[in-house]
Amino acid sequence: MTRYLHHRTARRLVGLLTAGLLCTAGLAAPSALAATAPAASAEEATTPPAAPAAPTLDDGLALTPPMGFNNWNSTHCRAEFNEAMVKGIADIFVEKGLKAAGYEYVNLDDCWALPSRDANGKLVPDPVRFPNGIKAVADYVHSRGLKLGIYTSAGVKTCNTAGFPGALGHEYSDAQQFADWGVDYLKYDNCNNEGVDAELRYTTMRDALRAASATTGRPIVYSICEWGENRPWEWAQDVGHLWRTTGDITDEWGSMLSILKRNLPLAPYAGPGNWNDPDMLEVGNGGMTDTEYRTHFSMWSIMAAPLLIGSDLREASDETFEILGNREVIAVDQDPLGKQGAVVSSEAGRWVVSKEMKDGSRTVALFNETGTAQRVSTTAKAVGLKGASGYTARDLWQHRSYNTAGTIAATVPAHGTVLLRVRADSRWATHPPAVEFGLDARPFVVGGQPATLTSHVTDLGRTAAKDVSVSLRGPEGWKVRATSPTTARSLPTGRSLTTRWKVTAPEGTEPGSYDLTLRTRYRSPDGQRVQNELPLTATVAVAPPAGTSALSDLPWLSSVNGWGPAERDMSNGEQAAGDGAPLTIEGTVYRKGLGVHAESVIEYYTGGQCETVTAHVGVDDEAHDTGSVAFEVWADDERTAASSVLTTAMPAESLTADVTGATVVRLLVTDGGDGSTWDHADWGDIRLSC
Repeated sequence: MTRYLHHRTARRLVGLLTAGLLCTAGLAAPSALAATAPAASAEEATTPPAAPAAPTLDDGLALTPPMGFNNWNSTHCRAEFNEAMVKGIADIFVEKGLKAAGYEYVNLDDCWALPSRDANGKLVPDPVRFPNGIKAVADYVHSRGLKLGIYTSAGVKTCNTAGFPGALGHEYSDAQQFADWGVDYLKYDNCNNEGVDAELRYTTMRDALRAASATTGRPIVYSICEWGENRPWEWAQDVGHLWRTTGDITDEWGSMLSILKRNLPLAPYAGPGNWNDPDMLEVGNGGMTDTEYRTHFSMWSIMAAPLLIGSDLREASDETFEILGNREVIAVDQDPLGKQGAVVSSEAGRWVVSKEMKDGSRTVALFNETGTAQRVSTTAKAVGLKGASGYTARDLWQHRSYNTAGTIAATVPAHGTVLLRVRADSRWATHPPAVEFGLDARPFVVGGQPATLTSHVTDLGRTAAKDVSVSLRGPEGWKVRATSPTTARSLPTGRSLTTRWKVTAPEGTEPGSYDLTLRTRYRSPDGQRVQNELPLTATVAVAPPAGTSALSDLPWLSSVNGWGPAERDMSNGEQAAGDGAPLTIEGTVYRKGLGVHAESVIEYYTGGQCETVTAHVGVDDEAHDTGSVAFEVWADDERTAASSVLTTAMPAESLTADVTGATVVRLLVTDGGDGSTWDHADWGDIRLSC
């Protein structure tokens, strides 16, 4: 689906949706209000489904994942979506080198047509948005060496509330119009589908596109956008070239993360001409950090996902162009072998995903979903490489190669990804050794009191790291002093330089997060010099008060939420802060508590001074009959309490978690394994005893 609308408003329209009378902007319609692709927990994502039958769609199209642009994420149906924008994007593709990097399609989403067909039943382009018609736009895009895509829905109307005509019952006529206009790509949505069988609807349009292509000689890439609700990966190999596996993405970390986890287990279904589509890119739209956008781009690439830019490139930053134009990362996505990366391991938010490449190498993503830097590690053997005397690991964001004895590891910043291309290489010794460095624990500081931090620098290479040094820098006014050696003449394979530091924030420093930078320098035996920096975060924290406190009254360290912000003492309203309602589970109202939306993580600093967390947990009554969630409490890296999967039909479940000695308590809510639609989760009367 391609629309955005407040979920609560959308749910009030369920009856109309089910009847096929209305499909709201931003919401999966008819049965999409239930599950999309099944969500994967960290453990489940490591177990792929049975391999599918060999695909039978064999027309030579989309042999690598399509790359291009779609306007929806940046413009929706606003007036700036028009002919000038589309032509401008085509120009930018050429001028900024994106065409040369592989981006090919410039795709129109909803709202390009008038709400009514003409007297002959033909689609009519909006004369205000596209005064010269779609063919003229296609001709211009083609003149720039690019291709044009268009949008419609497998229903009587498209998803926008204005009610633009869909293609259900008009498949052959519409497909012929598209081909006559010079369209090269069709995105076929799922709204207002009248309850007609999905496979039938999408197969009919496949046949219509084939017929139109036969008369015009213009092949059209076919993108099935039915949100994964009918498991298209199991039946669409001979129907479309790509299929959406989830509902819509939004420009939020929680949304991107949830979609990533649902798409990862589907690796066996992807291949040339058949791609799992986790939705368009949000890179550059402003809702995430550049670190998060690099993760977004890295993980979409290792999943062999379509790379459809969703930001308005006319206003994009240099950093956005740098991310989208990284040709080494793009090469991972576009590798002709066509393998989707598979999960090697996933523990406590530390993910290793490996993608087999045509040249025999493996691309390895070390992905940290947590809110603090983490060491993520694996081995060459674990990612599928054969034994060798040494390996070359190419960092695809640093654009630098290192040698390794077989360990593949990095301290990865919060929400970050280190992307490496690793191969057995007889010339490994021409590269400097890989060195992994970081802090041994999450840094917490109390203003005016020195905190002891410990750093490590470890040689992972087959050769020694020479003249090794390490430094730690804090914010202005902070005192940072090493209390043990910061240099080593030589570090052989597997050896570490360990340094202890005294870090003192000024008295009265406000609670919050503050930047630290850990830097290491060394040289290889043949004299190549290497300098790397690792951005870290120190937290100035306040210990919770003695006694029993409502957690909604205490400051949290961090909060990640699936839709909108987490709320204190009210339910999650999905949009702006404070838009929730009283926390209510099966008619019981809780005056205190936390309202969230799966997938959600809230962290609290407890400083080793607390003993228990208690709560009454469940799906908020405002979720009607569609929510399903599961709750977990973690004490540092140990899960100490978990609920069953709870639905709107169930009363609150009581949780008690032993958090004795924990520095950080994490409250997790997952989507119950069936997608996150309307997963409003309440931590009713949640309390911390210290």
